[in-house]
Amino acid sequence: MYAISDLHLSTVSPKPMDIFGGNWEGHFEKIKADWQEKVKDDDVVLIAGDISWAMKLDDARADLNALSALKGKKVFIRGNHDFWWNGISKVRAAAPNDSFVFLQTGAIKIGEFVFVGSRGWTCPGSADYTEQDQKLYLREAERFSLAFQEAEKLKTDGDKLVALIHYPPFNAKGEDSLFTKLFEEKGVDKAVFGHIHGLPYFPLKTVRGGVEYILTSCDKVAFKLVKIY
Repeated sequence: MYAISDLHLSTVSPKPMDIFGGNWEGHFEKIKADWQEKVKDDDVVLIAGDISWAMKLDDARADLNALSALKGKKVFIRGNHDFWWNGISKVRAAAPNDSFVFLQTGAIKIGEFVFVGSRGWTCPGSADYTEQDQKLYLREAERFSLAFQEAEKLKTDGDKLVALIHYPPFNAKGEDSLFTKLFEEKGVDKAVFGHIHGLPYFPLKTVRGGVEYILTSCDKVAFKLVKIY
């Protein structure tokens, strides 16, 4: 199992990513080369949001098609820039093939792994945190609560529980949040997140409360897939 996030694809309306740094030049070609070297047909690849810059689903189809030739079962959650992701039924219907799984406020089981996922939000204690942020933060925490209810129906003895969240599930000071408390309470083994580019600093991997947290923003991991299991 591998993971990566923040692909920021833009096939229909190309967006030059090198404005964010020279390391972004040809970034998807770097990701594809590493993907093709590592991933086998029966592997799972987790993609923790910010998949496409497209504003509409029809434009995002080209970016999804760009991923369709890559091996593995691909599990996606929505990021804050995925404005094309509007209505989970429509998004699932746009999947190029059956290797695509779109996860939103629910859970799925693949083999001995149960996955829960939602976008998450900025956590209390973050810079410029607002009343509106608090509303969205509470809403996302409730979505994870619902997702764990679904996971409990799927999980059997010996299964591993993996959470996907786009935003970091704690602030830059590493303080607990409703997300971290839920993950610990529900027995999450590993939590994959993205969203972070540049500052503030977040460790690529950290363990707290029995949960391993793994940052997978593609520029943070040198545009290479991170091995999860």
